[in-house]
Amino acid sequence: MSAPAVPSGEIVYEAAGLTKEYDDGRVAALRGVDLTIGQGEFVSIVGPSGCGKTTLLNMLGLLDRPSSGKLHFRGRDLSGIGDPAAYRAREIGFIFQSFHLLPNFTVEENVQMPMFGLPGSPRERRARAVELLEAVGLGHRLDHLPVKLSGGERQRAAIARSLANRPAILLADEPTGNLDSKNSAHVMDILLRLREEHRVTLVMVTHDQELARHGTRIVRIKDGQIVSAS
Repeated sequence: MSAPAVPSGEIVYEAAGLTKEYDDGRVAALRGVDLTIGQGEFVSIVGPSGCGKTTLLNMLGLLDRPSSGKLHFRGRDLSGIGDPAAYRAREIGFIFQSFHLLPNFTVEENVQMPMFGLPGSPRERRARAVELLEAVGLGHRLDHLPVKLSGGERQRAAIARSLANRPAILLADEPTGNLDSKNSAHVMDILLRLREEHRVTLVMVTHDQELARHGTRIVRIKDGQIVSAS
């Protein structure tokens, strides 16, 4: 089933007939996905394990490419982008279930990582990292290594890092999957607040139906196809 058209506003992503096959076509992760996402939306993508949720998210971030179909970002065909890393650095912030903080760098240094290679002095990078860490309640943890943080604190640090390059899009893959209910609620509150403050489009994959309901739309996927979107 095709996702409904987005209400008025700029279209950020437009997917048409996306498929993804593995193992020489014997495994179909996506089977003709049509999806439109508008600027400022919060789209929750839900479905059982192995249904294609993360595959779709990875395509939006150019971590993976479709086997067929079209995917446009602000009208530009993503298949024609020759430097995916530059696209990600300019436009995308990632939040992963497993945090992916570098263990030998402090929390502040981890948040600075996406800013390297972008305009800005070391002083500006540090000021940005401190600002974001204070925004997620980690201003007192700047010099700590990730191993010294709790799971909830590590995910909050990962959220701060995802915003470091001032992205237009946040892609979150099970951002509360490794957290208990209390920390999950706290992390979700932070995401909602920062989404409003930074005016970003948020696309979140989750198994948690309660978290999914925070989205402006819920897209349900089963067996590689969108079965409902509202």
